[in-house]
Parts: sequence; C-alpha cells; structure tokens
Amino acid sequence: MEAILAVWQRDVIKFFRDISRLLGSFAMPFMFLILFGSGMSGAMQSMIGGSGGPLADFDFVTFMFPGIIGMVVFTNSIFSALSVVQDKEFGYMREILVSPMSRVTIAIGKVLGGTTVAVIQGLMMLIFVPFIGVSISVLMVMQLIPIMFLVGFTMSSIGLLIASLLNSAQGFQMVSQILLFPMLFLSGALFPLNGMPAWMDIIVKINPLTYSVDMLKNVVLQPDTLSEPMQQAMGLNLDLFGHTISFTEDILIVLGIAAVFIVLATVRFAKTEA
Repeated sequence: MEAILAVWQRDVIKFFRDISRLLGSFAMPFMFLILFGSGMSGAMQSMIGGSGGPLADFDFVTFMFPGIIGMVVFTNSIFSALSVVQDKEFGYMREILVSPMSRVTIAIGKVLGGTTVAVIQGLMMLIFVPFIGVSISVLMVMQLIPIMFLVGFTMSSIGLLIASLLNSAQGFQMVSQILLFPMLFLSGALFPLNGMPAWMDIIVKINPLTYSVDMLKNVVLQPDTLSEPMQQAMGLNLDLFGHTISFTEDILIVLGIAAVFIVLATVRFAKTEA
C-alpha cells in the first residue's frame, strides 16, 4: 500500500508543480465551451427546430457542459500515462522496476495518480458554471466525483496499456490522439447522438466514452425533468439493442470496461523490461 501511495503521490505533486499544465488545462475547455458552444448555439437550435415549440428552451452550451467535463477527464487521464513513456526515456522507470516494489503495484499507483489528476481537473471546470447559466447543486458535485473517478480510472488504464506498448513520447501522443478524438466525437460529448448511419451507430455503442458521457449527462442535465422531445433532441435516450440504457447500467458497463483494461494494463506493464 505504501508503494502505491508513493507512486500516486509523485504524479499528483508533479501536476501541482507544473503551473503551465495546470493553467493550460483550461485552454481546450474554454475554446469548446465559450467560443465553439456559444458560437454554434444559434445554429444548433435552428437545426433541431428549436426556435419555437417544445424545443424552444434548448441551450447548446448547457448540453455541452457535461461533455466538456467528460472531455477534460478523458484527455487528462489518458495522457497522464505519458509520464510512463517519459520515465522510460529518462531512465527513471528502470530505477523503479528494479526496486522491491511489484510491477502490479507500480501500475496501480500510476493509474490512481492519473485518475486523481483527471478528477481534480474535471472539478476545476465547475469554475465556468456561473458564466454559462448552468445550475449545479452540491448534491450533483458529490455525484460527479465518483463518476469522474470511475471514468478517469478507465481511461488511465487504457493510457497505461498504450504506454506499456510504446517507447517514445511522440509515438504515445500520436497513437493516443488517433484513438481519443474519434472516441470523443462519437461519444455524444459535443453533439447529440441522433440520426447517425448504422455503421457509425455501431462504433458509438462499442465506444466506452459513450456510456461515460451518458452518466455525466444524467447527473448534470437531469433527463427526468425534461420533456420527451427535449430528451430526444439532446440524445439522452441512449439505447442498446432496442433497450434504453439506465444510469445504473451505464455504471455497470463502465465498471466492466475498467476491469478489463486495468487487468490488460497491469499484465502488459508487468512484462516491461527494466
């Protein structure tokens, strides 16, 4: 347990000492939420026919906000594994691997460190709440924390698996971006998942981020308080094989994905050469 704590603490301390990374984490969310969200709000409302009738209250920025939180958690958790590749390049990983700590312990510590950093950065996005008119209660924040932790843990495990297969930071960044951006755009984080071609809908359903975003939307947007047309317009009626996915089922699906990838990541990391 002390070994896991030591690895976890190192990654968290590195995050708080890196001021540029701390401040830079606001750049992408700001661009999407304020510039892209506000700029596209009118166009999106027109496209869904929300200028009047039951969709008159559709707000694209409000719709995007849980997706932006998800995006921050996704990107920061998966890219936290970049430190594994950097440690390989600079020789620090060799020192850890020859220490008495088991490699499974090191892997779990790295995943927990990346998860913690991702949750902190996700919570920092709540700073935008007063400026975009989204209503977030203390209860919602308490619900968001374990969800962000679960999502961050899943993506950190995926990141560690990728990092254990690569030996250069450039290769890790390229592979991660190739995987992450299609997953992000096909998760419903930035656009409603409505009217997609059948082949694309299959990708959406096997995308782990789809269920992660759906959890965040269930907490922030409170679908039960919205009309049926609004739920459909926002893509809040996610279904699988004709069955509408519930909040509990979202959690179970992401838990299953997390279990698979943490096992794969730890097994592959255990085979890493010192």
